[in-house]
Amino acid sequence: MNNEKALQALEFYYGYKSFRPMQAEIIEKITSGKDTLILMPTGGGKSICYQIPAIIMEGTGVIVSPLISLMKDQVEALKSNGVEAAYLNSSLTAAEQRDVEERLYSGKLDMIYVSPEKLVTKEFVLSLSRIKINLFAIDEAHCVSAWGHDFRPEYTHLKFLKQQYPNTPVVACTATADKITRRDIVKQLQMQEPEVFISSFDRPNLSLDVRPGVKRFEQILKFIKERPNQSGIVYCLSRKSTESVAAKLRAKDIDAEHYHAGMPPQKRAQVQEDFINDKTPIVCATIAFGMGIDKSNVRWVIHYNMPQNIEGFYQEIGRAGRDGVASDTMLFYSYADVQNWKDIISKNESSQNEIKLSKLNRMQQYATSLFCRRKVLLNYFSENWRDNCGNCDICKNPPEYFNGTVIAQKALSAIYRLRQNTGLLLLIDVLRGSQRREIFDKGYNKIKTYGAGRDYSFQEWRHYLEQLLNQGYIEIAHDDGNKIKLTTASQAVLFEGEKVQLIKLVTAQQRAEKDRKKANVKVKIERNRVRDDVFEHLRQLRATMAREEGIPPYIIFSDATLEEMAAMKPTTEAAMQQISGVGAQKWKKYGRTFMRAIETYCKENNIDLTPPPVKEVVVAPKPKKDPKAPKIPTAEQTYQLYQKGLTVEQIAEQRELKGSTIAGHLVKLYEAGRNIPIQKFVSKTEIQQVAEAIQSMEEPYRAGEIFVALQEQLTYPKIYFALAYIRKQKS
Repeated sequence: MNNEKALQALEFYYGYKSFRPMQAEIIEKITSGKDTLILMPTGGGKSICYQIPAIIMEGTGVIVSPLISLMKDQVEALKSNGVEAAYLNSSLTAAEQRDVEERLYSGKLDMIYVSPEKLVTKEFVLSLSRIKINLFAIDEAHCVSAWGHDFRPEYTHLKFLKQQYPNTPVVACTATADKITRRDIVKQLQMQEPEVFISSFDRPNLSLDVRPGVKRFEQILKFIKERPNQSGIVYCLSRKSTESVAAKLRAKDIDAEHYHAGMPPQKRAQVQEDFINDKTPIVCATIAFGMGIDKSNVRWVIHYNMPQNIEGFYQEIGRAGRDGVASDTMLFYSYADVQNWKDIISKNESSQNEIKLSKLNRMQQYATSLFCRRKVLLNYFSENWRDNCGNCDICKNPPEYFNGTVIAQKALSAIYRLRQNTGLLLLIDVLRGSQRREIFDKGYNKIKTYGAGRDYSFQEWRHYLEQLLNQGYIEIAHDDGNKIKLTTASQAVLFEGEKVQLIKLVTAQQRAEKDRKKANVKVKIERNRVRDDVFEHLRQLRATMAREEGIPPYIIFSDATLEEMAAMKPTTEAAMQQISGVGAQKWKKYGRTFMRAIETYCKENNIDLTPPPVKEVVVAPKPKKDPKAPKIPTAEQTYQLYQKGLTVEQIAEQRELKGSTIAGHLVKLYEAGRNIPIQKFVSKTEIQQVAEAIQSMEEPYRAGEIFVALQEQLTYPKIYFALAYIRKQKS
């Protein structure tokens, strides 16, 4: 009977004739009184799963929602469908709140939306006793778990619901929760033998693209111009970045606004409203933007900075293409983003810091992975996904793979024989046959696979194990000391002959270097610029106009733009709009005035108006050195540049080498007695950190092991310098 009533409600209130997969079964469980945990991707139809039971069951459904904007949008949508729904939050006037409460107590509401803060107040808890409640629905339920990506302490108080209403079904809904978070949601809400429904996390309509974090704005500008009239979101890490990127876009005549929590509430609300109503197509925002927005035609999402964890990233890209139409996502990655997040996490003293750092590490692994992006994401959420998607940057430009089955079998066998009881570093040491005392004390040297991987370096093993992790053959138990565990997929490799594809470390490094160089390719139009009499005439004109408008002169046009006008002498609209800094708005407001000024001045002073030729210039790589020229040792070349005052980064860029290689040269020179002040590159505190880390290690010390032991807080160059200093002090 409930199924029939549910289908009738679906058609009457929502206009649909059939449910999506799993919805009917979920509704049946809820209406029969079962606690239910629902995991569906953004736009997957979670809301209907608890809204229809609240409508067809006797009484009122209490919906816990974290954002005022989210409540408002959902209630307005329900009311437009003819459903009796309302919300209680701080945005209501006293009179409005009394009206909602009167309708609630008289049983006229199908649903009441409240915040978790409101729900746990004594006054509201007492008021609940006056109404018949048919269900409690906890939206964004991952917020209840410390393992989740958006933990909120107020959510932990919601366990009282099951204590006071043991026979009322509790429905927990989220779009992003890994295995540990799911278990914790059930525990924290004290759900009783809940039915768990996990929809596929796959969003095949979303393309996935990761790019090096260089020349970000230029790439974003090109991306947007290739998608005219499309709506999109640019997520930034800082408030300042949202303002800066939006301003730069507007300067290029692209309609964009910024959004962050530091703005006045009225301004934030207006930006969000304009975005929803397609008045503002593009918003540059912090992650505070988007959770409460039900906008189906967002065509793309760009992450200007790498997010803190995969859950947050997946939720944010899920705001694109909710209507199922093909949409694009683009993530910029740089090591600086990783360091920024580590700084943010370390400054916030919390018992969850280790969890956050571990999840940050997984996010970094996703960004640097050379395997199908969708495969990595879905396996992170324990969805065993073996096929490549064909709709990500890796699938469109795949690296070279090799048969890594034997390597995988050695690793998986070692994990099994170690009883899945070690972390990554100890596992690698066992595979490489390390002589560490801990291995012998625990008897790990007696297992069959001890030393089975001694042919591979520490870095190679770390590289291969990360690939097994990203492909879903192993997982990290964050709630059990970050121990490495086997998965159902690993059984197929160990016992069913499944083949495993891996990528060699050198191949990965070569591809990363290729991507870095590709991102730095400079193809540009050679801009002719002069400071002559024409420039001076335009500068005076600009000064006069600026005084009249009461604005700084550079607001009208920059000096660089005036220099280019003076050189190119544009006398048509098309020519003027080719000048750098002259967009549609600037042309409309100032273009004709400056164009006429150029033409008049040149004619009066017999200046040729013919512009110089414009040519495209490709900045080619440096020419190869003369093979007959005397060879200078590579370290000596580095030293010569160092003596000129260049930093490690500048030397690396000029020599087209890695920073760690340059650091190695300087370390070698330092140890050879050259005058290199080592503490210019590494502080006393950092040297002490390295000294403490190596106390539990055996020589020769491995930079990679130190890097991990210090939770990746120090760069490899700093570790090399610190080790060199420590060695010299000992000698």
